[in-house]
Amino acid sequence: MTRFGASPVTVQRAVRELVGLGLVESRPGVGTFVRTAPVTHVTDHSWQTAALRAPYRQLPAPPSPLRGGGPDTVALGSGYPAPDLLPERLLRTAFARAGRTSAVLRPPQPEGLPALRAWFARQIEESTPTRVVPPSSRDVLIVPGSQSALSSIFRSLIGPGGYLVLESPTYWGAIVAAAQAGVRTVPVAATPAGPDPDELSRLFATTGARVFYAQPTFANPTGYSWSAERRTAVLEIARTHGAFVVEDDWAHDFGITAGSRPLVADDGDGHVVYLRSLTKSVSPAVRVAALIARGPARDRIAADQAAGSMYVSDVLQEVALDVVTQPGQAGRLRALRRRLRTRRDHLLGQVREHVDGARVDSVPDGGLHLWVQLPDDIDLDRLAADCEVRGVLLAPGDGWFPAEAPGRFLRLCFAAADPGRFADATQVIAEAVRSQR
Repeated sequence: MTRFGASPVTVQRAVRELVGLGLVESRPGVGTFVRTAPVTHVTDHSWQTAALRAPYRQLPAPPSPLRGGGPDTVALGSGYPAPDLLPERLLRTAFARAGRTSAVLRPPQPEGLPALRAWFARQIEESTPTRVVPPSSRDVLIVPGSQSALSSIFRSLIGPGGYLVLESPTYWGAIVAAAQAGVRTVPVAATPAGPDPDELSRLFATTGARVFYAQPTFANPTGYSWSAERRTAVLEIARTHGAFVVEDDWAHDFGITAGSRPLVADDGDGHVVYLRSLTKSVSPAVRVAALIARGPARDRIAADQAAGSMYVSDVLQEVALDVVTQPGQAGRLRALRRRLRTRRDHLLGQVREHVDGARVDSVPDGGLHLWVQLPDDIDLDRLAADCEVRGVLLAPGDGWFPAEAPGRFLRLCFAAADPGRFADATQVIAEAVRSQR
């Protein structure tokens, strides 16, 4: 023990943290010293203006779903569930087990662990009717999160200058991935039942597009889920036009009053390219997702992934597989759905009670968010800034539209913040709204 009661290990850890922060420096054999304040230099980066020239393309600025804020903020703009909704004990045990396996040293397999690929394939097979041939484990690629996969899909199946049809509003990451790939986007209006089949068919015919990005279940940001009739119609349109449907099943594990039955389960001919990520339902630290595609499309996407990210860490894959195959996983997800329902209903009630003019036209059957429409005269940027000053972080809805937004929307996350603070947070929003009237 040291003179002040701290153990040597604690002191060493504190010193390492101070060194990492640049506040002290340790000289072996000499001692540990407070670092002198560095001399401030004014740097000149103006030369880069000529070197870089104008950007090849201007990427859309994303909203703020990754911002969790500090302990005193209410993160209604978050895109992730709160840590207490995640399987912390299972995760810690899984990381410890994975650290004792050969995964820490062996060369990874570019397409992913066979056991994890087989697990994802079985998940689809369980929902596949007998008349349809389900995907095999060979059709599954393990990828480092859905964002990387979307970029590969758009590069491989469309390419620069090609057209992508997507719902409006839709996941902002798909809009960004399309811009990165040099793809031109064509919006089709999102409705609670799904896109209008006639309009979707017309867009395929007039633009020559052969890819439609969609979230048929618990869409981000709206929470919409397609009706059975609309699912059938969209698949038939894809077959008629020889097109792909990129199905983003991001909220598969976040059903509340309904479950997720993937569209890919009804497709045996490779029209549906399927994505499912474990990043939100297992842990943000476990960036593991599956991409399911068939035929030459699968091979093109696999080649693009190998050229870009190369592979996903076997350690992370072992952790993910360990967590999702635990005997208590089904019970954990049922408990999670009950907690999400409580949070959803509580936030919905507070919004309707406190925020004048706010509308939630569709209560989501799953997912993490409410899609709230505000009066047309509200300045969303000012609203977000006013609320942030008072500790409430919001995600204005403009970032989820591939073209102009037809109204003023907020995406409010009911899964990230402490539900006990929903009342205070919605009152802050209400006061900020009233200040603009």
